[in-house]
Amino acid sequence: MSKANHIISSFKLPIQFVLLLWIVHIVQFLTIDLGFLGIYPREIFGLRGVVLSPLIHGDFHHLFSNSLPLLFTSIAILMFYKKVAVRAMIMIYLLTGLAVWGFARPVFHIGASGVVYGFVSFIFWTGIFRRNIKSIVLALIVTFLYSGYIMGILPNQEGISWESHLLGAIVGIFTSYWYKDEIEIDEQEKIPSWEQDRLDGVVEEEEYFLKRDTFEKTKQERQMEQNNQNKLW
Repeated sequence: MSKANHIISSFKLPIQFVLLLWIVHIVQFLTIDLGFLGIYPREIFGLRGVVLSPLIHGDFHHLFSNSLPLLFTSIAILMFYKKVAVRAMIMIYLLTGLAVWGFARPVFHIGASGVVYGFVSFIFWTGIFRRNIKSIVLALIVTFLYSGYIMGILPNQEGISWESHLLGAIVGIFTSYWYKDEIEIDEQEKIPSWEQDRLDGVVEEEEYFLKRDTFEKTKQERQMEQNNQNKLW
């Protein structure tokens, strides 16, 4: 895939997903409240929310506050970590939902904020685990943009699924660690050409002022060699 096509595809999926969120919310706004499709912890019927809850939001403010961070973080993951991006994003999406189902309060949990926290956490901790320039720069960017998100994991916030935020962040750490060794081509350490030649068993013959065997020859052998060279001239 060319660089231009990769950039286009990195934008395509996130934009389509965010558009889906808005379509679902508009349908909900015009028809009925879809909150009953969210995650309800430790109840079998609540498992459907593992897939459906990130698509459902309480109001337009809730939707808007998740849309931009979701768009930015998913584009960043797809663009800079393409080798693991799709697998990592699916893992974060599903494991966050399952963690909420297993450990959160017994109420309906909706919204994509848990996934957003997972994506932010994945980008930040990938920088910590991989420690190359690209991943560190991305980690610093998300730290600058989303440092305020730390408040979202504090408990007992009315009307906010802080469990989704906290568990999403933990899942993001786990996912970044899981894929930390699957580095991208541009993250691979470049070996100097002379070192690569040594590893490949290729050694260039060095130039010397005197021939290497000069002092191994007798005076007579050197004289004969000189005479032969003079004859060639």
